[in-house]
Amino acid sequence: MSLGFQKQLNILDYGLASLWRRKTKNICVIIVFSLVIFLLSSFQFLTGALTSVAEKTLRFAPEITVQRMVAGRQEQIPLAYVAKLQNIFGIRGVEPRIWGYHFSTVTGANITVLGLTSFDKRLEKSLLVGRLPRFGQAGEVVLGQGVVRDLNLQNRRKFALFRPDLSQKTFTVVAEFKPESELLTADIMLMSMADGRDFFNMSSDFATDLVVQVANPAEIENIARKIGQILADTRVVTRPQIQKTYSLVFGWRSGFGSVCLLTSLAAFIILAWDKASGMTPEEKREIGILKLLGWQTSDVLAVRFYEGFAVSVLALVLGCTLGYVHIAFFEGVLFRPLMFGWSVLTPNLQLSPEIHLTDVLLVTCFSVLPYLVATVIPAWRAASVPPDSAMR
Repeated sequence: MSLGFQKQLNILDYGLASLWRRKTKNICVIIVFSLVIFLLSSFQFLTGALTSVAEKTLRFAPEITVQRMVAGRQEQIPLAYVAKLQNIFGIRGVEPRIWGYHFSTVTGANITVLGLTSFDKRLEKSLLVGRLPRFGQAGEVVLGQGVVRDLNLQNRRKFALFRPDLSQKTFTVVAEFKPESELLTADIMLMSMADGRDFFNMSSDFATDLVVQVANPAEIENIARKIGQILADTRVVTRPQIQKTYSLVFGWRSGFGSVCLLTSLAAFIILAWDKASGMTPEEKREIGILKLLGWQTSDVLAVRFYEGFAVSVLALVLGCTLGYVHIAFFEGVLFRPLMFGWSVLTPNLQLSPEIHLTDVLLVTCFSVLPYLVATVIPAWRAASVPPDSAMR
Protein backbone atom coordinates (compact mmCIF):
# COMPACT_ATOMS: atom_id res chain seq x y z
CA MET A 1 0.00 0.00 0.00
CA SER A 2 1.48 3.36 -1.04
CA LEU A 3 2.17 6.07 1.52
CA GLY A 4 -0.18 8.50 -0.25
CA PHE A 5 -3.09 6.08 -0.09
CA GLN A 6 -2.37 5.25 3.55
CA LYS A 7 -2.27 8.98 4.31
CA GLN A 8 -5.71 9.50 2.74
CA LEU A 9 -7.10 6.57 4.75
CA ASN A 10 -5.76 8.14 7.95
CA ILE A 11 -7.29 11.50 7.01
CA LEU A 12 -10.62 9.79 6.27
CA ASP A 13 -10.49 8.00 9.62
CA TYR A 14 -9.81 11.27 11.40
CA GLY A 15 -12.66 12.98 9.51
CA LEU A 16 -15.17 10.27 10.46
CA ALA A 17 -14.02 10.42 14.07
CA SER A 18 -14.45 14.20 13.99
CA LEU A 19 -18.02 13.76 12.72
CA TRP A 20 -18.76 11.36 15.56
CA ARG A 21 -17.45 13.79 18.16
CA ARG A 22 -20.07 16.30 16.95
CA LYS A 23 -22.72 13.68 16.28
CA THR A 24 -25.70 15.68 17.58
CA LYS A 25 -25.03 18.58 15.24
CA ASN A 26 -24.29 16.31 12.27
CA ILE A 27 -27.37 14.15 12.82
CA CYS A 28 -29.53 17.26 12.72
CA VAL A 29 -27.83 18.35 9.49
CA ILE A 30 -28.36 14.89 7.95
CA ILE A 31 -32.06 14.89 8.89
CA VAL A 32 -32.71 18.32 7.38
CA PHE A 33 -30.58 17.57 4.32
CA SER A 34 -32.38 14.23 3.80
CA LEU A 35 -35.78 15.92 3.90
CA VAL A 36 -34.71 18.40 1.22
CA ILE A 37 -33.39 15.59 -1.00
CA PHE A 38 -36.54 13.57 -0.27
CA LEU A 39 -38.71 16.35 -1.71
CA LEU A 40 -36.55 16.76 -4.82
CA SER A 41 -36.22 13.03 -5.50
CA SER A 42 -39.95 12.45 -4.97
CA PHE A 43 -40.77 14.84 -7.80
CA GLN A 44 -38.29 13.12 -10.12
CA PHE A 45 -39.47 9.59 -9.27
CA LEU A 46 -43.16 10.59 -9.50
CA THR A 47 -42.66 12.13 -12.93
CA GLY A 48 -40.90 9.00 -14.20
CA ALA A 49 -43.55 6.68 -12.76
CA LEU A 50 -46.47 8.68 -14.22
CA THR A 51 -44.78 8.90 -17.62
CA SER A 52 -44.22 5.14 -17.61
CA VAL A 53 -47.87 4.46 -16.70
CA ALA A 54 -49.06 6.86 -19.42
CA GLU A 55 -46.90 5.18 -22.08
CA LYS A 56 -48.23 1.73 -21.17
CA THR A 57 -51.87 2.84 -21.04
CA LEU A 58 -51.81 4.98 -24.19
CA ARG A 59 -51.06 1.92 -26.28
CA PHE A 60 -54.85 1.49 -26.40
CA ALA A 61 -55.46 5.03 -27.70
CA PRO A 62 -56.48 5.46 -31.38
CA GLU A 63 -53.61 5.95 -33.81
CA ILE A 64 -55.30 9.04 -35.28
CA THR A 65 -58.25 11.13 -34.07
CA VAL A 66 -59.99 13.59 -36.43
CA GLN A 67 -61.94 16.47 -34.87
CA ARG A 68 -63.94 19.15 -36.69
CA MET A 69 -63.10 22.70 -35.61
CA VAL A 70 -65.40 25.71 -35.98
CA ALA A 71 -64.23 29.13 -34.70
CA GLY A 72 -61.48 27.42 -32.73
CA ARG A 73 -63.88 25.07 -30.91
CA GLN A 74 -64.60 21.40 -31.50
CA GLU A 75 -67.96 20.74 -33.14
CA GLN A 76 -69.81 17.59 -34.24
CA ILE A 77 -68.33 16.04 -37.37
CA PRO A 78 -70.56 14.89 -40.28
CA LEU A 79 -70.46 11.15 -41.01
CA ALA A 80 -70.01 12.06 -44.69
CA TYR A 81 -66.35 12.74 -43.84
CA VAL A 82 -65.80 9.00 -43.39
CA ALA A 83 -66.11 8.36 -47.15
CA LYS A 84 -63.52 11.07 -47.88
CA LEU A 85 -60.90 9.25 -45.76
CA GLN A 86 -61.44 5.66 -46.86
CA ASN A 87 -59.55 6.16 -50.14
CA ILE A 88 -56.31 7.22 -48.41
CA PHE A 89 -53.72 4.47 -48.83
CA GLY A 90 -52.57 3.02 -45.51
CA ILE A 91 -55.81 3.54 -43.59
CA ARG A 92 -57.23 0.25 -42.35
CA GLY A 93 -60.48 1.65 -41.03
CA VAL A 94 -62.38 4.80 -40.06
CA GLU A 95 -65.12 4.82 -37.46
CA PRO A 96 -67.19 7.59 -35.85
CA ARG A 97 -67.02 8.03 -32.10
CA ILE A 98 -69.51 9.47 -29.63
CA TRP A 99 -68.23 11.00 -26.42
CA GLY A 100 -68.85 13.91 -24.08
CA TYR A 101 -69.04 14.97 -20.45
CA HIS A 102 -71.68 14.51 -17.79
CA PHE A 103 -71.42 16.94 -14.88
CA SER A 104 -72.53 15.67 -11.47
CA THR A 105 -74.18 18.48 -9.52
CA VAL A 106 -73.88 16.43 -6.33
CA THR A 107 -70.12 15.75 -6.30
CA GLY A 108 -68.94 18.37 -8.81
CA ALA A 109 -67.22 15.71 -10.93
CA ASN A 110 -67.08 15.53 -14.73
CA ILE A 111 -67.64 11.99 -16.02
CA THR A 112 -66.33 11.24 -19.52
CA VAL A 113 -69.05 9.33 -21.40
CA LEU A 114 -67.54 7.32 -24.27
CA GLY A 115 -69.35 5.31 -26.96
CA LEU A 116 -67.79 1.92 -27.72
CA THR A 117 -66.24 1.50 -31.20
CA SER A 118 -64.88 -1.66 -32.79
CA PHE A 119 -61.35 -0.33 -32.21
CA ASP A 120 -62.04 -0.33 -28.46
CA LYS A 121 -62.23 -4.13 -28.36
CA ARG A 122 -58.61 -3.98 -27.23
CA LEU A 123 -59.83 -2.37 -24.02
CA GLU A 124 -61.12 -5.76 -22.91
CA LYS A 125 -57.58 -6.57 -21.79
CA SER A 126 -57.79 -3.65 -19.36
CA LEU A 127 -61.05 -4.72 -17.71
CA LEU A 128 -60.99 -5.88 -14.11
CA VAL A 129 -64.01 -8.17 -14.25
CA GLY A 130 -66.96 -8.52 -16.59
CA ARG A 131 -67.24 -7.82 -20.31
CA LEU A 132 -67.75 -5.04 -22.82
CA PRO A 133 -71.29 -3.83 -23.60
CA ARG A 134 -72.99 -6.13 -26.10
CA PHE A 135 -74.48 -4.92 -29.36
CA GLY A 136 -78.22 -4.41 -29.01
CA GLN A 137 -78.16 -4.51 -25.19
CA ALA A 138 -79.26 -1.03 -24.10
CA GLY A 139 -77.98 0.53 -20.88
CA GLU A 140 -74.83 -1.59 -20.34
CA VAL A 141 -71.73 0.37 -19.22
CA VAL A 142 -68.14 -0.13 -18.12
CA LEU A 143 -66.96 2.21 -15.37
CA GLY A 144 -63.58 3.55 -14.36
CA GLN A 145 -62.61 3.23 -10.71
CA GLY A 146 -63.02 6.98 -10.14
CA VAL A 147 -66.62 6.88 -11.41
CA VAL A 148 -67.38 3.88 -9.17
CA ARG A 149 -66.13 5.83 -6.17
CA ASP A 150 -67.96 9.00 -7.23
CA LEU A 151 -71.32 7.21 -7.68
CA ASN A 152 -70.77 5.27 -4.42
CA LEU A 153 -72.24 2.17 -6.03
CA GLN A 154 -70.79 -0.35 -3.54
CA ASN A 155 -72.59 -3.62 -4.43
CA ARG A 156 -75.25 -2.01 -6.64
CA ARG A 157 -75.05 -2.71 -10.38
CA LYS A 158 -77.78 -0.29 -11.54
CA PHE A 159 -77.89 3.50 -11.42
CA ALA A 160 -79.52 6.40 -13.26
CA LEU A 161 -78.21 9.67 -14.71
CA PHE A 162 -79.95 12.74 -16.07
CA ARG A 163 -79.81 13.51 -19.78
CA PRO A 164 -79.31 17.13 -20.93
CA ASP A 165 -83.14 17.48 -21.15
CA LEU A 166 -83.36 16.34 -17.47
CA SER A 167 -84.96 12.99 -18.33
CA GLN A 168 -83.45 9.96 -16.61
CA LYS A 169 -81.63 7.04 -18.20
CA THR A 170 -80.88 3.81 -16.32
CA PHE A 171 -77.60 1.94 -16.73
CA THR A 172 -76.30 -1.49 -15.70
CA VAL A 173 -72.64 -1.98 -14.80
CA VAL A 174 -71.20 -4.99 -16.65
CA ALA A 175 -67.49 -4.38 -15.97
CA GLU A 176 -64.91 -2.09 -14.36
CA PHE A 177 -61.52 -0.94 -15.57
CA LYS A 178 -58.44 -2.23 -13.77
CA PRO A 179 -56.95 0.09 -11.14
CA GLU A 180 -53.58 0.20 -12.94
CA SER A 181 -55.24 1.94 -15.91
CA GLU A 182 -56.74 4.71 -13.76
CA LEU A 183 -54.48 7.40 -15.17
CA LEU A 184 -56.63 7.34 -18.33
CA THR A 185 -59.79 5.47 -17.31
CA ALA A 186 -60.61 6.84 -13.84
CA ASP A 187 -63.36 9.17 -15.11
CA ILE A 188 -64.62 7.07 -18.05
CA MET A 189 -68.09 5.57 -18.48
CA LEU A 190 -67.99 3.36 -21.57
CA MET A 191 -71.28 2.44 -23.30
CA SER A 192 -72.54 1.41 -26.73
CA MET A 193 -72.70 3.92 -29.58
CA ALA A 194 -76.51 3.76 -29.55
CA ASP A 195 -76.64 4.53 -25.83
CA GLY A 196 -74.18 7.38 -26.35
CA ARG A 197 -76.33 8.96 -29.05
CA ASP A 198 -79.43 8.51 -26.93
CA PHE A 199 -77.77 9.94 -23.81
CA PHE A 200 -76.51 13.08 -25.60
CA ASN A 201 -79.51 13.28 -27.95
CA MET A 202 -77.16 13.40 -30.96
CA SER A 203 -78.29 13.13 -34.57
CA SER A 204 -77.50 9.94 -36.46
CA ASP A 205 -75.78 11.99 -39.20
CA PHE A 206 -73.10 13.34 -36.87
CA ALA A 207 -70.47 12.09 -34.43
CA THR A 208 -68.18 13.71 -31.89
CA ASP A 209 -65.03 12.79 -33.84
CA LEU A 210 -63.55 10.07 -36.06
CA VAL A 211 -60.96 7.48 -35.07
CA VAL A 212 -58.60 6.17 -37.74
CA GLN A 213 -56.77 2.86 -37.63
CA VAL A 214 -53.50 2.73 -39.57
CA ALA A 215 -52.01 -0.40 -41.11
CA ASN A 216 -48.37 0.67 -40.59
CA PRO A 217 -47.62 2.61 -37.38
CA ALA A 218 -44.57 4.15 -39.06
CA GLU A 219 -46.90 5.99 -41.45
CA ILE A 220 -49.06 7.66 -38.79
CA GLU A 221 -47.60 11.14 -39.31
CA ASN A 222 -47.77 10.93 -43.11
CA ILE A 223 -51.40 9.78 -43.09
CA ALA A 224 -52.30 12.46 -40.53
CA ARG A 225 -50.82 15.11 -42.84
CA LYS A 226 -52.89 13.77 -45.78
CA ILE A 227 -56.05 13.86 -43.68
CA GLY A 228 -55.37 17.47 -42.76
CA GLN A 229 -54.98 18.37 -46.45
CA ILE A 230 -58.26 16.67 -47.44
CA LEU A 231 -60.32 17.92 -44.48
CA ALA A 232 -59.16 21.50 -44.01
CA ASP A 233 -61.65 22.26 -41.21
CA THR A 234 -60.39 19.47 -38.94
CA ARG A 235 -57.76 18.99 -36.26
CA VAL A 236 -55.80 15.74 -36.58
CA VAL A 237 -54.37 14.34 -33.36
CA THR A 238 -52.01 11.35 -33.38
CA ARG A 239 -51.20 8.92 -30.61
CA PRO A 240 -47.51 9.99 -30.46
CA GLN A 241 -48.69 13.58 -29.96
CA ILE A 242 -50.89 12.53 -27.04
CA GLN A 243 -48.00 10.58 -25.49
CA LYS A 244 -45.71 13.59 -25.89
CA THR A 245 -48.33 15.88 -24.35
CA TYR A 246 -48.63 13.69 -21.26
CA SER A 247 -44.86 13.60 -20.90
CA LEU A 248 -44.58 17.39 -21.25
CA VAL A 249 -47.40 18.03 -18.77
CA PHE A 250 -45.85 15.79 -16.12
CA GLY A 251 -42.41 17.25 -16.79
CA TRP A 252 -43.68 20.84 -16.56
CA ARG A 253 -45.53 20.22 -13.31
CA SER A 254 -42.56 18.39 -11.84
CA GLY A 255 -40.23 21.18 -12.92
CA PHE A 256 -42.53 23.81 -11.44
CA GLY A 257 -42.62 21.96 -8.11
CA SER A 258 -38.85 21.41 -8.14
CA VAL A 259 -38.21 25.11 -8.75
CA CYS A 260 -40.43 25.92 -5.77
CA LEU A 261 -38.43 23.47 -3.66
CA LEU A 262 -35.14 25.03 -4.75
CA THR A 263 -35.88 27.91 -2.38
CA SER A 264 -35.78 25.51 0.57
CA LEU A 265 -32.61 23.94 -0.83
CA ALA A 266 -31.03 27.37 -1.22
CA ALA A 267 -31.97 28.24 2.37
CA PHE A 268 -30.33 25.03 3.55
CA ILE A 269 -27.14 25.72 1.57
CA ILE A 270 -26.99 29.27 2.96
CA LEU A 271 -27.40 27.87 6.47
CA ALA A 272 -24.62 25.35 5.85
CA TRP A 273 -22.35 28.12 4.51
CA ASP A 274 -23.12 30.33 7.49
CA LYS A 275 -22.40 27.56 9.97
CA ALA A 276 -19.20 26.55 8.21
CA SER A 277 -18.02 30.16 7.97
CA GLY A 278 -18.75 30.85 11.60
CA MET A 279 -16.53 28.12 13.03
CA THR A 280 -16.53 27.71 16.78
CA PRO A 281 -13.36 28.59 18.73
CA GLU A 282 -12.85 24.86 19.37
CA GLU A 283 -12.89 24.10 15.63
CA LYS A 284 -10.42 26.93 14.94
CA ARG A 285 -8.12 25.72 17.68
CA GLU A 286 -8.35 22.21 16.23
CA ILE A 287 -7.21 23.50 12.84
CA GLY A 288 -4.38 25.46 14.49
CA ILE A 289 -3.18 22.38 16.39
CA LEU A 290 -3.28 20.27 13.23
CA LYS A 291 -1.16 22.83 11.36
CA LEU A 292 1.30 23.01 14.25
CA LEU A 293 1.63 19.23 14.07
CA GLY A 294 2.67 19.51 10.42
CA TRP A 295 -0.65 19.24 8.58
CA GLN A 296 -0.83 21.12 5.30
CA THR A 297 -3.76 23.26 4.17
CA SER A 298 -4.61 20.53 1.63
CA ASP A 299 -4.82 17.97 4.45
CA VAL A 300 -7.28 20.15 6.40
CA LEU A 301 -9.34 20.61 3.24
CA ALA A 302 -9.30 16.85 2.68
CA VAL A 303 -10.71 16.31 6.19
CA ARG A 304 -13.52 18.79 5.61
CA PHE A 305 -14.20 17.31 2.17
CA TYR A 306 -14.48 13.80 3.57
CA GLU A 307 -16.77 15.04 6.33
CA GLY A 308 -19.02 16.88 3.90
CA PHE A 309 -18.95 13.97 1.46
CA ALA A 310 -19.94 11.46 4.14
CA VAL A 311 -22.79 13.67 5.37
CA SER A 312 -24.09 14.42 1.86
CA VAL A 313 -23.88 10.82 0.60
CA LEU A 314 -25.67 9.53 3.70
CA ALA A 315 -28.36 12.21 3.26
CA LEU A 316 -28.60 11.42 -0.47
CA VAL A 317 -29.14 7.69 0.13
CA LEU A 318 -31.61 8.33 2.94
CA GLY A 319 -33.52 11.03 1.01
CA CYS A 320 -33.76 9.00 -2.22
CA THR A 321 -34.91 5.95 -0.25
CA LEU A 322 -37.64 8.00 1.42
CA GLY A 323 -38.62 9.41 -1.99
CA TYR A 324 -38.92 5.89 -3.44
CA VAL A 325 -41.03 4.71 -0.50
CA HIS A 326 -43.21 7.82 -0.79
CA ILE A 327 -44.02 7.04 -4.43
CA ALA A 328 -44.16 3.23 -4.32
CA PHE A 329 -46.15 2.78 -1.10
CA PHE A 330 -47.95 6.11 -0.56
CA GLU A 331 -48.65 7.02 -4.23
CA GLY A 332 -46.90 10.39 -3.91
CA VAL A 333 -49.63 11.66 -1.60
CA LEU A 334 -47.79 14.93 -0.88
CA PHE A 335 -47.70 15.97 -4.54
CA ARG A 336 -50.90 14.44 -5.94
CA PRO A 337 -52.79 17.78 -6.16
CA LEU A 338 -49.97 19.32 -8.21
CA MET A 339 -49.32 16.39 -10.55
CA PHE A 340 -52.92 15.22 -11.11
CA GLY A 341 -54.49 18.68 -11.53
CA TRP A 342 -57.84 20.01 -10.40
CA SER A 343 -60.09 17.11 -11.41
CA VAL A 344 -62.47 15.77 -8.76
CA LEU A 345 -62.03 12.19 -10.03
CA THR A 346 -58.31 11.85 -9.34
CA PRO A 347 -56.93 8.36 -10.02
CA ASN A 348 -55.58 6.01 -7.38
CA LEU A 349 -52.48 4.46 -8.92
CA GLN A 350 -50.12 1.71 -7.85
CA LEU A 351 -46.96 3.43 -9.05
CA SER A 352 -43.68 1.64 -9.59
CA PRO A 353 -40.87 4.22 -9.55
CA GLU A 354 -38.17 3.64 -12.12
CA ILE A 355 -34.86 5.00 -10.84
CA HIS A 356 -32.76 6.33 -13.71
CA LEU A 357 -29.16 7.46 -13.45
CA THR A 358 -30.11 10.86 -14.85
CA ASP A 359 -32.58 11.44 -12.00
CA VAL A 360 -29.97 10.57 -9.36
CA LEU A 361 -27.37 12.78 -11.06
CA LEU A 362 -29.83 15.67 -11.22
CA VAL A 363 -30.65 15.40 -7.51
CA THR A 364 -26.93 15.08 -6.72
CA CYS A 365 -26.02 18.19 -8.73
CA PHE A 366 -28.75 20.26 -7.04
CA SER A 367 -27.99 19.11 -3.49
CA VAL A 368 -24.68 17.34 -2.83
CA LEU A 369 -22.37 19.55 -4.89
CA PRO A 370 -23.64 22.88 -3.45
CA TYR A 371 -23.35 21.44 0.07
CA LEU A 372 -19.72 20.37 -0.53
CA VAL A 373 -18.87 23.84 -1.84
CA ALA A 374 -20.62 25.43 1.15
CA THR A 375 -18.48 23.43 3.58
CA VAL A 376 -15.08 23.19 1.87
CA ILE A 377 -14.58 26.87 0.89
CA PRO A 378 -15.05 28.26 4.43
CA ALA A 379 -12.76 25.50 5.71
CA TRP A 380 -10.12 26.59 3.19
CA ARG A 381 -10.35 30.16 4.48
CA ALA A 382 -9.90 28.98 8.05
CA ALA A 383 -7.02 26.64 7.11
CA SER A 384 -5.19 29.51 5.36
CA VAL A 385 -4.92 31.41 8.66
CA PRO A 386 -1.50 31.07 10.39
CA PRO A 387 -1.51 28.53 13.27
CA ASP A 388 -0.75 31.11 15.98
CA SER A 389 -3.75 33.20 14.85
CA ALA A 390 -6.05 30.19 14.92
CA MET A 391 -4.89 29.29 18.45
CA ARG A 392 -5.95 32.64 19.94
